[in-house]
Amino acid sequence: MQTDLKTAMATMAEDVERAISHLIPTTDLPESRVLEAMRYGCLNGGKRLRPFLVCQSAALFGVNPDCALRVAAAVEFVHSYSLVHDDLPAMDDSDLRRGRPTAHRQFDEATAILAGDGLLTYAFEVLADPATHEDPNVRCQLVSALAKAAGPHGMVGGQMLDLIAEHETFDLGTTTRLQRMKTGDMIAFSCEAGGILGKAPPPQRQALRAYAHDLGLAFQIVDDLLDVEGTEAETGKSVGRDAQAGKATFVSILGRDRARSQAAMLAAQAVAHLEIFEGRADILKAVADFVVARRS
Repeated sequence: MQTDLKTAMATMAEDVERAISHLIPTTDLPESRVLEAMRYGCLNGGKRLRPFLVCQSAALFGVNPDCALRVAAAVEFVHSYSLVHDDLPAMDDSDLRRGRPTAHRQFDEATAILAGDGLLTYAFEVLADPATHEDPNVRCQLVSALAKAAGPHGMVGGQMLDLIAEHETFDLGTTTRLQRMKTGDMIAFSCEAGGILGKAPPPQRQALRAYAHDLGLAFQIVDDLLDVEGTEAETGKSVGRDAQAGKATFVSILGRDRARSQAAMLAAQAVAHLEIFEGRADILKAVADFVVARRS
């Protein structure tokens, strides 16, 4: 199944890459520099996990793959914007992302800020377009759900807590809430988006959200482990920065062994939530194993 998953993820990554390139074409207009920076920030790199979750959850409900790809691209726009801004000197001040210079190093800080702004706002333009779904109610649900996942009660709020964590010591509960907001809510949207597109009944949408909740926490625990145990060559980004900043992480609170066990337990819980789909979600089950075993 892991071989099948790797093949499926590689194929989907290529499809998403083409969709992104189509949605953000090159141009010779005077503002081309910001479009070039937007492309730089979201093309040629990353696992494309969130877009993959969008497309796989949509496939459960027979959604048109082209519609799912548009939502997948929009999710990657928001995710990439967050990375571009997260890397800025005002926040993490990182030099490396996805094995390449960060956007503000490749261009400049002002262009990187505008590129992030462009990616965020364009995501909602894509979701609101009738090409994403013929039903305006579905489009409104997608816009609303992504706004909640990415906004002050989701990813942005989590990033604020992450900055506060550099100066305050958080306990396990607050650290879990931070990571749920910063990372987990976007993963949850990615999983539920397929249910929104497919007009799935509430129990199935709830199962996808529960799966994503556990998957997101497992993902972040492994991220914390990689920050301690991984190398820049493996992860494609700077490592050891949380310890340097004095931030509380799952690893610093639980220790490596307990953190690793917790990630495995969460992955198993995530898989259990998919039983409602009666064998049709095997790829999503394999994703949980992939998240725990990954080295990048």
